[in-house]
Amino acid sequence: MKPLLRVVLIVDALMLLGFGVLFLLTPWASLFDALQLVQPQPAFVGQVFGVVLLGFAWLAARAAFDGAMTAPVGRVAGHLDWIAGVLLLVWLIGLHTPRLTGFGQLLAGALGAWLILVGFGLARLAAAVRRREKALAAEAAAAERDARDAAKRERRQEPVTYAAPVFAGVAAPATSAVAAPVEPPVERAAPPVPASVSEPASSPASPVAPLAGSHTTVEAEAARRAARDEAAGAPRPPLRG
Repeated sequence: MKPLLRVVLIVDALMLLGFGVLFLLTPWASLFDALQLVQPQPAFVGQVFGVVLLGFAWLAARAAFDGAMTAPVGRVAGHLDWIAGVLLLVWLIGLHTPRLTGFGQLLAGALGAWLILVGFGLARLAAAVRRREKALAAEAAAAERDARDAAKRERRQEPVTYAAPVFAGVAAPATSAVAAPVEPPVERAAPPVPASVSEPASSPASPVAPLAGSHTTVEAEAARRAARDEAAGAPRPPLRG
């Protein structure tokens, strides 16, 4: 739709350019007599109207290449064209004012019909392009809204990770992806029992007493030593016979 509207706008711009140049040449009376057209009076009114038509021609040509102006300018230009065509037919064909010859009336009728045709075409095309642009804008807005909703849902579904607390003066331990190997617990050997508290030499195969009963063993050993010393220091009885 939009490329066709651009083409019709270019055609309308060329038509307005031709009429603008013609009205700028209003003081050239012989040209209007040769074309069997009514010369505008006074002449400066025709020239002012020609300047206005040249401005509309430039606006239509600009809208044909500027996408933002295509639909609005096409709609306005279309309504202006068909209204001008209707007025032309009413005054020159219906009311015969001003008086024209047969060729002039034929030319005026063809011009009025052309203006009505181009005007309605521009207005309808501009309306269709405008509706299409609104539909595309609504689709884009809906897609953007759906994308925002999907992003919000994804953010809500993401797990929340809390950072480990760091106390004053204590740095948080650095985590590593590879776990350190766990060493088996080392069993500590029992301390050796002193020779003074060990069992008598006569029983070398006897097991070492547990540490819990070492105090009792030491007391018994001390008692035996004291008894032996007393027996050694006691006076011996005299030998008999």
